[in-house]
Amino acid sequence: MNDKIISIDQGTSSTRSVLYDKNGQFIDAVQEEFEQIFPDDGWVEHNPEKIWNSVLNTLSALVKNNNVESSDIASIGITNQRETTVIWNKKTGIPIYNAIVWQDRRTANYCERLRSQEGLIHKKTGLAVDPYFSATKIRWLLENIDGAREEAKKGDLLFGTIDTFLIWKLTEGKSHKTDITNASRTMLFNIEEEKWDHELLDLFEIPSNILPEVCENVSDFGSTKILGGPINIGGVAGDQQAALIGQCCFSVGEVKSTYGTGCFMIVNTGEEAIYSKNKLLTTIGYKINGKINYALEGSIFVAGSAIQWLRDGLGMFEDSSETEALSMKASQKSKVLVVPALTGLGAPYWDAEARGAIFGLTRDTGKEEITKATLESVVFQSKDLLEAMKKDKASFQKLMIDGGMVANDWFCQKLSNILEVDVARPKIIETTALGAAFLAGVSAGVFEDLDSLREIKEVDKTFSPIEDENRYLEWKEAVEKVLT
Repeated sequence: MNDKIISIDQGTSSTRSVLYDKNGQFIDAVQEEFEQIFPDDGWVEHNPEKIWNSVLNTLSALVKNNNVESSDIASIGITNQRETTVIWNKKTGIPIYNAIVWQDRRTANYCERLRSQEGLIHKKTGLAVDPYFSATKIRWLLENIDGAREEAKKGDLLFGTIDTFLIWKLTEGKSHKTDITNASRTMLFNIEEEKWDHELLDLFEIPSNILPEVCENVSDFGSTKILGGPINIGGVAGDQQAALIGQCCFSVGEVKSTYGTGCFMIVNTGEEAIYSKNKLLTTIGYKINGKINYALEGSIFVAGSAIQWLRDGLGMFEDSSETEALSMKASQKSKVLVVPALTGLGAPYWDAEARGAIFGLTRDTGKEEITKATLESVVFQSKDLLEAMKKDKASFQKLMIDGGMVANDWFCQKLSNILEVDVARPKIIETTALGAAFLAGVSAGVFEDLDSLREIKEVDKTFSPIEDENRYLEWKEAVEKVLT
């Protein structure tokens, strides 16, 4: 009986393959981390073949651990780290260079030269001019890898965000496709006309023949025989839009914030694309059965990756789960503030050159105080996003949260206190994978439609604001000091 769904959740630091039953209930998951490559200051890369191997490894372990065969799977859904850019040879399938990760800042100087085009780019794409998005990464690859531009002109190269690269590999090169949410993050896609924009392609000197076909989120992305028999890839969405779907934010004004490697707050704005006057991003939330929903998004580059840095870079603890106890032990008198601009600052600052700083250190500062201040920095950045959304007339009273960081009750309560809204944590905090499974399930007829998914989602705990020390104004002063 093919009533199970597999979700491939290809994230910034790891890949997860997740198995769900016909009721959308979690059965099992296998996760594998992969190497982060930092060739230069502000540069971040991944080896695409290692990402592909992590997908193969987690898929094969998942089906083996659960005695599942291809005939048991109704559909596969894919969700991915957005904006991360791969170009590969169409004949050999070999990437011409490492994947340039969304966090990468190598094109910052080029973005500065584009400032005169900012109005045009924002009007067409809803995005800010920033190294974050794919367009400047593609241009860098074509300019800096020997022979790449000539090969592209001849039609020998293909571009994709990670979803496209995985679809191409899974279908053995038969399918070169992406979904509309990932396309909307490239800075090459016109979000109102819903097509690749030739004026932008000319601006960035990118040939259209390397671009994938753009599909709705529920679509036929091709078939894979990776697990034996054929399985349709029926749903694809960029990770943050997948979380929006996994949180069932289908009504105007519903909002979710995901706390993973970065933090991404998205509010559903319905059929209206609200163009921010406060440095937020206008993006496509999802498109299903011909109906498009836009969203307003605030993107924070460093959230969970700051905790990862404390763990791996500074050796302050062995496991991220220790951060809750450390924060509770921190001195209440501590004035430490962390600005985690490890790869620049995202919304609403958009400063690619800003770098991290720790303020207020004294002789009695320990790992407890620095850990607490790092968690608080993510809360303060979330407050920045909420304030910007309020100015854009997209405020909210309840925040749906997910991602690895929200397992920490101290962090969730602090978030509610400082944002002064109710914060609801679902039972399944990895809603990115769940959203991709929902899309695949709708594609295969396992789920009737989006509205039927609301019955599946369960809230684990709601945090309501309580009076707390609020150092938000001090945070704003600290940020001013690192802005370039």
